[in-house]
Amino acid sequence: MTHDSAHGSGTRDAEAEGTATPRLTTREAAERLGVKPETVYAYVSRGQLSSRRTPGGRGSTFDAAEVDALARRTGRREPSSPAGDLVFRTGITLIEPDRYFFRGVDATELARHHGYEEVAEWIWTGELRPGIRFTAADESLTAARRTAAAMPRHSSSTDRLRAAAAAAASSDPLRFDLSPEGVLASARNLIPTLVGALPLAGAPEGGAGDGGRGGAGEGARGGAGASLAAQLWEKLTARPADAASLTVLDTALALLADHDLAASTLAARVAASTHAHPYAVVSAGLGVLEGPLHGAASGPAHRMLSEAVDRGGAAPVVADHLRAGRRVPGLGHRLYKGEDPRASVLFALLDAVPQAAPAMAAAREVVTTTARHTPLHANVDLALAVLSVTYGMPAEAGETVFAVSRTAGWIAHAMEEYTERPLRMRPSGQYTGPRPPQPLPVPLGVPEGTGGAAN
Repeated sequence: MTHDSAHGSGTRDAEAEGTATPRLTTREAAERLGVKPETVYAYVSRGQLSSRRTPGGRGSTFDAAEVDALARRTGRREPSSPAGDLVFRTGITLIEPDRYFFRGVDATELARHHGYEEVAEWIWTGELRPGIRFTAADESLTAARRTAAAMPRHSSSTDRLRAAAAAAASSDPLRFDLSPEGVLASARNLIPTLVGALPLAGAPEGGAGDGGRGGAGEGARGGAGASLAAQLWEKLTARPADAASLTVLDTALALLADHDLAASTLAARVAASTHAHPYAVVSAGLGVLEGPLHGAASGPAHRMLSEAVDRGGAAPVVADHLRAGRRVPGLGHRLYKGEDPRASVLFALLDAVPQAAPAMAAAREVVTTTARHTPLHANVDLALAVLSVTYGMPAEAGETVFAVSRTAGWIAHAMEEYTERPLRMRPSGQYTGPRPPQPLPVPLGVPEGTGGAAN
């Protein structure tokens, strides 16, 4: 398509079109949407906007009401950034010093009142769909389980999730449909597929998912119609779940669904900027999440808390960490001045679970003991550690919960990034190597001055 030339007066062709509806030039539409003109045409190609040719065919015009409706749906009202500036406009998550919001709604309140799938739908669409359940397609689930089951026994849950995402992608011929409807269909299939590909807790290492039973995550509580939390529970622990324990897990999943531009989310947006399909976007996020300073941070907190419970107190464990020069895990967050609001919600729920009392007491002692040395507050990793220690989950359980949950956020950010100018994240490197031109290098093992092989 031909982009509009600069019609500085704001062309309206209502009379020419024989309608009273005002129409906008491409430039005007881009300004209202807060995007570049190229993105306006991307909206047209995806069916999100309709356009009409101007008389003479020098550009296109757009219905003003339709543009405004799209702006409301995407939350894109700010003007485009100056040329060369990389700005991530997002209508998903806002973080303040002591709380955070999903599309303007307090995220902790959402998580207290709605399950993970409902919160994911809110993040994706801005619509609340009570009782929604995600279901994995049979072919996707089968491919993911077989792939994950074929991995070495020592593979971590994140290893299996990455493999499952790749397998699920290969089984979905519509994965390259980047329309909002197509991306949502992929997301609703992928998340339960990831959970279904994980082995049952207590099953032989390297076992195949749920042992070949049909459906996504079938088991003691994870049958048809079960929440994602119920499906995930039996992958984390062999202990039976009651209503209170499932509420804690479901709330944790909802709380962790997004947290603005964390490292893994930035990686997901970089992948989306290339128009990689949603499965590849999630794979990019999973790769970064496995770093010990990001999603894997809950493992050290679990091991510390488990040791504190076994030793009957946290003080000697904290002392061992400080004596060795190690930071005490589960404490502090660069975005919150006080206690991580996600941890506060989970602690409140765990306080009502009798079997969580030993781990909760140890967690509180970790905070108070460390406070004598440095004033740090509990973060969500410590809360996840209380959950995993209480129910006999492995040390990597918190990472698994984090990975499954954050998939929703990665998808939401991908949907935003698909509407931006493609490949916009291309920083320039500051070269610090030898100044060219340099001579050709001498091959290893060849004396200097003799040159290479004569052939």
